[in-house]
Amino acid sequence: METSDKSVFKAQFNELVKPYMVLYVGSLFFVTVIGIVLLPFWFLGVGQWWSRHYYDKLECELTETAIRFKKGILVQVEKTIPLENIQDVTFVEGPLLKYFHLCILKFETAGQSAGQANDMQLVGIINAQELRNLILSQRQIRMQAKNTAPANPVSDNAAVLQEIKELLADIKGIMQTQRVQ
Repeated sequence: METSDKSVFKAQFNELVKPYMVLYVGSLFFVTVIGIVLLPFWFLGVGQWWSRHYYDKLECELTETAIRFKKGILVQVEKTIPLENIQDVTFVEGPLLKYFHLCILKFETAGQSAGQANDMQLVGIINAQELRNLILSQRQIRMQAKNTAPANPVSDNAAVLQEIKELLADIKGIMQTQRVQ
């Protein structure tokens, strides 16, 4: 992402992401044999610690050219997706998400293989619909700007090359006159 890229929207996350993550990961532990042994530790402190730190590391920013997302505790992940690559932004609400007044934004990008999961998922963004609409409108602005670029850069190059050719001819003439003297 360019350093001169202006921020359009800096997302804030709902604090209910923390209990949602504790329950979500706890339910994953519940469905595994080894995880059942870990459930008491998870619900008696480790889960709250993990979800608090996970929440503190969440970051999402929409700029004029891309969307950037950071997350992670032990392994920190930062993803930047250029707006031109975003094909669709999906808004997901399930029963557990609705209970916590949360939603997930999923980003589908160009060049994604059939078996690959979505490139980015954002859980718990406050005003997620607003962010979704901003992303799609910024993408549209970028695509229009790209389409209004000079249609024939070759003709511009030809003019520059002609000017360089004339300058070289002038330099050659000056050098020849200096040799004669």
